Amino acid sequence: MRQEPIRTSRAGAGGEDGPDGAHRRPDGVDDRTVEALGSLSKALETIERARGRLYDFHQLTGGADAELDRAVRLLREAGHPEWADKVEDEILGRNVIPGHWTFQIVEAYDETYYGPFRRLEKSAVRELAGGRDHLYEAEMKEARRTRGHPDHTARP
Repeated sequence: MRQEPIRTSRAGAGGEDGPDGAHRRPDGVDDRTVEALGSLSKALETIERARGRLYDFHQLTGGADAELDRAVRLLREAGHPEWADKVEDEILGRNVIPGHWTFQIVEAYDETYYGPFRRLEKSAVRELAGGRDHLYEAEMKEARRTRGHPDHTARP
């Protein structure tokens, strides 16, 4: 569950101990907008993870299909040519869903969902927050860090 964004004036004079300019809320951007953009970013991060799982599926399926070459060879060497033929004819190179190998699923996902989602999130950040990413998280970091502690610095 997300916390409410926390606007903070904890930065020192001139902001030298606060977030860098790329992570400071532009004038006129309200708490709800920061929260909404944080939520949109969190959703995109989840989609990034889902996309990674889709690539896992793609690579695992491709690896299994490649291993079938070995299985076919071993079945033939073991004197089971009929089973080698069945594996070759029925499974090797088979579509994972009608008309699609996994690379085509990845391409369709990227084109139909992932790409438009990424473009929309970038556009929202550009239009509503002057292109400044991760304002929600930057403000949370600023509110939670301990000033003067060497492992709680505001900037890299």
